[in-house]
Amino acid sequence: MAIPSTGRVVGPLHGAWLRVEGHWTWYRRHWLSTLYSTGLQPVLFLAAMGLGFGSQVQAGPATGGVRYLIYVAPALLVAGATQQAVGESSYPVLSGFKWQKDYLAVTATPVSPGQVLGGHLIWTTLRLLLSGTVYALVALCFGAWANAGALVVVLVGALTGLACAAPFTALAARTFDEGQRFGLLFRFVLIPMTLFSGTFFPITQIPLLLRWLAWLSPLWHGTELARAVTLGGPGALAVLGHVAYLVALVLGGWAIAHRAFRRRLAA
Repeated sequence: MAIPSTGRVVGPLHGAWLRVEGHWTWYRRHWLSTLYSTGLQPVLFLAAMGLGFGSQVQAGPATGGVRYLIYVAPALLVAGATQQAVGESSYPVLSGFKWQKDYLAVTATPVSPGQVLGGHLIWTTLRLLLSGTVYALVALCFGAWANAGALVVVLVGALTGLACAAPFTALAARTFDEGQRFGLLFRFVLIPMTLFSGTFFPITQIPLLLRWLAWLSPLWHGTELARAVTLGGPGALAVLGHVAYLVALVLGGWAIAHRAFRRRLAA
């Protein structure tokens, strides 16, 4: 990765893209090791739940009148993007500060802490778009798409993943001794969010006293958007509400992470 000479001011986008270039240099050499998380994991879920378990589920009101495979396919893309985004924004971010310390090395150059953060989020978004596209193409071979809305679902998955990546990046940037923090979050936040955010069944089947937890979940909002563009359903106001909620999480997470990166790297 080319680094400008010391003393030269690096533009905001230029510095961020230098970080993306560094990630790409690593990825093109080691992409095979990320194949499972890039597209294979959600595809296996689709085969197991959509073709296996789904063959026993009758189309009805709960599935919007379509086969279970078509019902669950867009949700699994979004769920896979969420899991990948959280994975990319937890231990790898902490490693940049604590173990590999590459963030410290990069900010010794004219690249600023904010540009390091920007490069991470841009690269995460590109990875989400790549994995979503791979999943969409494989799911197409399964006959899992009802229409061309699958193209939009890839974008929905990237937005939902970013809405999770930004807050997790902020958390990782404020973490010094991880202990069991990330493990507990994966176990008690990420997994329940995947199971109870409408991915496999409508949240109307969740008791009303607990349903508000699903409403807070970015995955539920992403799932609703994904099904809206493939199966129809919520009106324009509902769609705008889901988008606004996800964008608010992205911006809020970015703001907190930006402050944490500056405090930790500019000290």
